[in-house]
Amino acid sequence: MKKRITLQQSLFLLPLLLLLFIFAVYPILTSAVYSLFDYRTNDQTAAGLYTGSTFNAPLFAEDCGYVTWYLEDDVTLLEGEDQEKMQGIIDTVYILGAPYEGAAEVVKIDQASGEEMKQTVTGLKTELMDIYARNSDVEFYTGPADMELLFTEMEGCVTGSNFTGLKAYGTLLKDARFWTSLKSTLIFTVISVFFEFVLGMGLALIMNKAIKGIGGVRTIALIPWAIPTAVSALMWSYMYDGSSGIVAKIFADIGLISSPEVMLLSAGGAMSAAIIADVWKTTPYMALLLLAGLQVIDNGLYESAAIDGAGPVRTFFSVTLPLLKPSILVALLFRTLDAFRVYDLIAVLTGGSQGTETLSIYSYKLMIGQSNYGYGSAVVIAMALCVGIIAFIFVKVLGAELLSD
Repeated sequence: MKKRITLQQSLFLLPLLLLLFIFAVYPILTSAVYSLFDYRTNDQTAAGLYTGSTFNAPLFAEDCGYVTWYLEDDVTLLEGEDQEKMQGIIDTVYILGAPYEGAAEVVKIDQASGEEMKQTVTGLKTELMDIYARNSDVEFYTGPADMELLFTEMEGCVTGSNFTGLKAYGTLLKDARFWTSLKSTLIFTVISVFFEFVLGMGLALIMNKAIKGIGGVRTIALIPWAIPTAVSALMWSYMYDGSSGIVAKIFADIGLISSPEVMLLSAGGAMSAAIIADVWKTTPYMALLLLAGLQVIDNGLYESAAIDGAGPVRTFFSVTLPLLKPSILVALLFRTLDAFRVYDLIAVLTGGSQGTETLSIYSYKLMIGQSNYGYGSAVVIAMALCVGIIAFIFVKVLGAELLSD
């Protein structure tokens, strides 16, 4: 019978739950909210989460000030009716901007007021452009091009809702680049984790032997894992360099690639390069996790297997592997999730080019490169779902009871 946790005991878990919420749950919830909006910081009409019409009062007041400042110079170059019309535009713009002098934030407005404001600004812009067109022979201080940009920005100060609901996820399903990135991520994850597990198992079995100098072997084996990923990726990029890289030259000499230059300049070569670099760095980590499992296996079981006549292979599959199952679950789960979220290795080594663009790289380019946080967040949520599915599959395949134990 399982004992229930008392209230006093649960209080000890509160700091852990709080940290889990701050660093795990909250970012996912924030990304989920962003994915419901067309949130783009490089567009003032979508540089926030707007569920209704909004008015950028500070920017509007600033633009009105610029318009009146510049037109006061241009109006002196005109005569007659056009001078009076431009002066009227100056006065109107001043009246429009005066109520918002000193405003410090974006405010919500009703749709009717927003449309009226936009129509007024559009009308003033049209009238001003007509004045400039009729006086094309005049060399104005500011001119129509700059003034048109200012009035266009003033029109953009009134924005509608950028709430799109689940539209981003519909776009995601049709996004060929997303599926290509997912395919590249899966290829990288499956191949790298497979080789890391096989090599890590062999390394763990060696490090588990009670032989002279094994402590030094263990220390040396962990050096690649201790090197920061960005540093190791940069190191491998030098070795893969087509003109002077030793690894690229060796691969070309033994016939694995046609020439050293194609190592990072072809899709197959770039992906292979990334996988090799990842396997070299993280195999020791896999071995360390498996070694921890090997060291808790009772040596008496091996002695009993030897007495029964079991050879090394039979002992491995009948004794070692079954008892190592919990450690294998932890090692494969950690490494698979880590490989699926790979970013720094690919970013430094190839930048996501030549078919190595993973989901992490794609989402980074969307959010940081293109300032498209809405759609980028949808990609992040898709990644989170994939991670959840991977974890679920591992637990189900290798046994949920292992985690409960």
